[in-house]
Amino acid sequence: MQAPPVPIKTERPRVVVIGCGFGGIEAVRKLSKAPVDITLIDRTNHHLFQPLLYQVATAGLPAPAISGPIRHILRHEIQRGNLTVLLGEVMDIDARARCVVLDGQEHVPYDALIVATGATHSYFGHDGWAAYAPGLKTLADAFDIRRRLLTAFERAEREGAESPVRQSWLTFAVVGAGPTGVEMAGTMAEIAYHTLPREFHRIDSRQARVVLIEGAQRVLGAFPEDLSAKAHEQLRTLGVEVLTGARVTHIDAQGLSYETTAADGSVEKQVLPARTVIWAAGVAASPLGRALANSTGCTLDRAGRVVVEPDLSVPGHPEIQVVGDLAAAKSYPPKGEPTAVPGVSPGAKQMGRTAAANILRRLKGEPTQRFRYIDYGSLATIGRRRAVMMIEVPVLGHVKASGFLAWLFWLFVHIYFLIGFRNRMVVFMDWAWAYFTSQRHARVVPDPMPSKRSP
Repeated sequence: MQAPPVPIKTERPRVVVIGCGFGGIEAVRKLSKAPVDITLIDRTNHHLFQPLLYQVATAGLPAPAISGPIRHILRHEIQRGNLTVLLGEVMDIDARARCVVLDGQEHVPYDALIVATGATHSYFGHDGWAAYAPGLKTLADAFDIRRRLLTAFERAEREGAESPVRQSWLTFAVVGAGPTGVEMAGTMAEIAYHTLPREFHRIDSRQARVVLIEGAQRVLGAFPEDLSAKAHEQLRTLGVEVLTGARVTHIDAQGLSYETTAADGSVEKQVLPARTVIWAAGVAASPLGRALANSTGCTLDRAGRVVVEPDLSVPGHPEIQVVGDLAAAKSYPPKGEPTAVPGVSPGAKQMGRTAAANILRRLKGEPTQRFRYIDYGSLATIGRRRAVMMIEVPVLGHVKASGFLAWLFWLFVHIYFLIGFRNRMVVFMDWAWAYFTSQRHARVVPDPMPSKRSP
């Protein structure tokens, strides 16, 4: 049962927003125009355009092209005089005292709270795999993957022609065939087959293997089956080996093991020697979900997300809103049954704006509104001139496309939604250069093999 609206104190109410991702930044922008004091807390000093993070990991773009300092992005909101930005990590949330606890035990009080801390990697109970198969959520993850990817070719160059481990250095495995996994695998194949040939003396980078492993029976499971099949075919033409119905059972420094089920029902165990493994198979909610559950008694789903009310508030705590990947939220259309909100950036943005609007409604003692997600469609790129898309067009309904047209649309959408004119221009020029030359000039890694000499 949703709690009735409770008016917030009207003398400069204090609103705390945790996280400056898509949801947090949209909430701050909407709240900054209201007579409230806002405190935005993030453990990094930058906002990150996560849909293009894989481009940093694969040396297609420099990090500043898809990120920007929070203080610069929100400079106009800061100049209004009611926004404070704090660099720090939230360790706990005390719902009873209405404050958040930062590292260093600093307490930040609130009258209303928006939690938008996103998600992290899930290894399905095998957290030890993280050391050998990094996921991709932060710039630090992207730099680590870039280092592993480029260093693998360097290590292969050092191995002799008869070395039994040379091919394992030239084998790259991506676990999980959602949009991130498909994009990573396709781009890694382009690097091996188009960017690096003729740059090594002892090895031919075109002998590399890129293997995409998916536990389900098809790639891009959230897409319609026909688009999934087209994505599979486009991956194949790029040179990616796609293994579906394969369940990973072990990962270590030498590679991974997986199981498949034969037609007769028997389980076949396979080993893939691969010195570079990328994890794109699962996500888990931010640890702050557990902190909220301990403090408020709210329910978490299997992924650790907070099960929220229709207006995105925490049950029994209408002053706390949860948005983005941390929220197990539903969309309430004017007609039909509620549907789950997908974990994509448009959903986070819309939730951020709705949460802010509901706080402002509570300020006036007005009832809050249910969240309604507007689905603009889905996009996934496989590689140069290759992508799939399904978008919602007024009157026409769902429009599906694949190949070059979908790829052009994907380029336009991602450039358009980047924050800042400079970033749009940098990305456009880098992509244009890469399209005509197949080169990736963000291939610098810091000390890939640190010296063992004493300082």
